[in-house]
Parts: sequence; C-alpha cells; structure tokens
Amino acid sequence: MSASRRVAGACGRAALAGSLLWGTVAQAAFELNMTPGATAVSRDVYHLHMTIFWICVAIGVVVFGVMFWSIYHHRKSRGAVPAQFHESTAIEIAWTVVPVMILVGMAIPATRTLVAMEDTSNPDLTVKITGYQWKWRYEYLQDGVSFYSNLKTSAQQMHGEAPKGEHYLLEVDKPLVLPVGKKVRLLTTAADVIHSWWVPALAIKKDAIPGFINEVWTRIDTPGTYRGQCAELCGKDHGFMPIVIVALNDADYAKWLADTKASLAAEADSANRTWDRAELMKKGAEVYQTCAACHQANGEGLPGVFPPLVKGKPFSGSEEMLKPLRERGLLAADNTIAAVSVEQQAAVILKGIPGTAMAAFGPQLGDVEVAALLTYIRNSWGNDLGDVVQPAAIKALR
Repeated sequence: MSASRRVAGACGRAALAGSLLWGTVAQAAFELNMTPGATAVSRDVYHLHMTIFWICVAIGVVVFGVMFWSIYHHRKSRGAVPAQFHESTAIEIAWTVVPVMILVGMAIPATRTLVAMEDTSNPDLTVKITGYQWKWRYEYLQDGVSFYSNLKTSAQQMHGEAPKGEHYLLEVDKPLVLPVGKKVRLLTTAADVIHSWWVPALAIKKDAIPGFINEVWTRIDTPGTYRGQCAELCGKDHGFMPIVIVALNDADYAKWLADTKASLAAEADSANRTWDRAELMKKGAEVYQTCAACHQANGEGLPGVFPPLVKGKPFSGSEEMLKPLRERGLLAADNTIAAVSVEQQAAVILKGIPGTAMAAFGPQLGDVEVAALLTYIRNSWGNDLGDVVQPAAIKALR
C-alpha cells in the first residue's frame, strides 16, 4: 500500500471516529437539558427556563461582542487613545435602567409560574406522602387506601451478582397511581429524617420534613409511567428510595382503586387464616428485600454497623452499639448472635431498638408480613429453627 493510501485511510478512520464522538457528545449535551414534562406546570417551568436561558445568551453575545470589538478596534497597535471622561450620567442611567427592565421582564413570567405552582386549592384528590428510611407511604385520604412503596431492585443486582434491569434502582413494588386530568394535592411529611419527593417530569421537588406538612399539586395530562427519587441525603441507602407514578385514565383508575380496596381487604382477612410454611417462606423472602439493604441478602449484616441475623455469628462493634443488643438478649456473652425466641425477635421488628438504626416496622408491616418475615429469617442461612409463625400470633403480640 502506498504512503498516500495509508494517509488517506488513517484520515478516513479519524474522520469516522470524530463524527461518532461528536454525535455522542451532541446527544449527551441534548440530554442534559430539562424536559417539558407531562403537566402544564412542568411545561411552564421548561419554557421559563428556556426563555431565561436565551435572554442570558443574548446578554452574553452583546456584552462579549462589544468587549471583543472594543479590544480589537482600540488596540495599541492602531494608535488608539483612550477617552478621558468621569461620572457620565447617561452611562450610569443606562447601566441601571437596562438591567432593571431585563429583570422585570424575567420576573413577570417567573412570578406567574410560581403562583400557579403554589395554588393547591380545589383539588379532585388528596394524597398524603410520608417518607421513611427508605420507602414511601401513600395515603389516599378520600378513599381510605394506604400502602407502602418499596424498592423492587433485588440485592443481587445491587451487588453485581445479577444483570441490572432497564429501571435499575428506579422500580418499586407498588407505584403511586393517579388519574389523568385531575388536580391532585400532595401532602408531604416524614417519619424519621428529612426526605425530598422529586419527580422531574411533573416539575415537583418538595421536602418531606418530620413534624411538618408541605403541600404541592399536579395535574398529569398523559397516561404513562413517571419516575423520580428522594432528592435529600437521608442516610446510607439514600439512593435506594425511588418514586414511580403510574397515570391512568378515569376508567382504568377506577378499576385500579376498586381492585386495590379489594386486595387490602383480602390481605386484612388473610391474617385470620392459617398459613403453611411454603407460603410464609415465599412471602417472607419478598418482605426481606426491605431488610437486605442493611442486613445483606445472605443475612450476614455489616461488621460494626448492622448485626447478622444468623445464630452463632460473631458481631463486633462499639459498646454503645452492643449494649442494646445484649439488653434484649440478642447477643450472647461471647458477642455472637443468640438464638432468641419468636417473641423477642418479633418485638425487635415491631418496636425497633431505640438509639440504633433499627427502626420500628410495626406501623409499616402487617401481621402477615411480620409473620412471614420471622418464618423466613428463622429458617434461612442455616438458622433452621423450624418455626412457622402465624399472623394470628403477631396480632396477639401487638
């Protein structure tokens, strides 16, 4: 091959690589911008953002254009002589009036949008949102429906032991379902630490603060699925607290609401029947996903942070951490995990351990879920205690 052909080939490959790189960069730059979203407010926010952006671009072009033009045409090599003047009233008026006019022009649409965002009057539906470490609780105040929404991504995916799905860390077991075309008032609060309920497609980012109730509203125009996350650093598993909203038309929403009410009623009734071991183990494995973030999928815990759930396993940590475990009989004298009774372990799940990271899950889990969780823990990872805990027993312990 001649040298000219080699050079031509190299240039061609470089041009192709450059075009691909440019396409990638251009695509990434495009995706960095805000999106119009799925509500009138989100579109107003988007248009306001773009309006302010182009105003800033125009200001930049004018200011830097005049500056570079002045530098070029008044350079020393052309013999430019600087003007001699002091306290020009005209210039001072100009650089005061023009910015004020620009700011007023920006403030009018911004104020209009902010007022619209804060108008929560006359809602068609009100939903109370409570943040927990690390899940959300949704309460439909007018319909008597309430449920918790947990991360659905498996611990195996988090630890790289299984392929990550399309919506890794952005999928939940029970999404918030809302009707399209209805004004929905959202009340946000928290049960432990500060969280923040953030859904970009709805232009909503509202803090959830313990002891306070904040409010915001939305009206979704198009059926679909919209995803968000907790936008406040609420703890070590802050990234495992997604938000999923499913918007349905009126008929589908009415069906979902009726099915959910029936499901919740059936779940409440199921606490009165006797469950077999296989049923409890299967459901317990599902419920344990909420525990696996701290105690690990294999029940081994995190040394010095979260104790293992495997009897006989050693656990080391500060005396401040170990003392509450000893007081409840969870830790043996040699600092290994003790084989405690069902009642002791149930008390920990229901009431938590004050002063530690173990929260009270009694308000969050039903009798069936606690019974299934206990059955799963006491018969997994070599515990083999043989217990089959029934929901009726948990109901009595409450």
